[in-house]
Amino acid sequence: MKKYLAELVGTFSLVLIGCGTAAISGNAAVGLGGAGILGIAIAFGFAVVAMAYAIGGISGCHINPAVTVGVLVAGRMTAKDAVGYIISQLIGAALGAGILLLILSGKSGWSMAPEWSLGSNGWGEGYLGNFNATSAFLAETVGTCLFLFVILAVTSKYGNSTMAGLAIGITLMLIHLLIIPITGTSVNPARSFGPAIFAGGMALAQLWMFFVAPTLGAIIAALIWKYGFETNGKKG
Repeated sequence: MKKYLAELVGTFSLVLIGCGTAAISGNAAVGLGGAGILGIAIAFGFAVVAMAYAIGGISGCHINPAVTVGVLVAGRMTAKDAVGYIISQLIGAALGAGILLLILSGKSGWSMAPEWSLGSNGWGEGYLGNFNATSAFLAETVGTCLFLFVILAVTSKYGNSTMAGLAIGITLMLIHLLIIPITGTSVNPARSFGPAIFAGGMALAQLWMFFVAPTLGAIIAALIWKYGFETNGKKG
């Protein structure tokens, strides 16, 4: 149970810190100057760095269902553990988004946005850069593929285990810098799930993409790693 609890706490932290930065200080509307795209990217990236060093030794710090699916496909965990991880991640994400909602509701004059709120992911007319579904799907698939490839590489015999958490967090930060204008950057179904279930509207209607595209990207990365870099089917 320690592994599952660690995944819950880690995902809770990622959603609260990352989505919280996007929703509370992501723009100048709060009157504090605004964190902007760079600030949001740093929040997500370094939340992963912190959790990697905090719970990496307990659960591996997946805090992302797509990562868990990729690790499963790569042959590094059992299906039973994968199911437990994913359930824990979704619960943690929901708790993180729920706490964020409670915090935001204490701001004078705050109200839920009609379509996307709480740092929700999305695409299309009215969402950030107004990119279409094709661009969104491609960005999320390729972004997750690159992210999972880095994770598998730095945690293999070829990587530097002491620097793995930093490399993974920096990779996530860079992916955010590229994809935030397109989808708000998910590459993580749990990160999208938490805010969407409270925000409703288009955030909930478009949630399917942030399960399908990241999972597809993770599977592609796992297959590339397993059959392109591992030897004799053994763990990298």
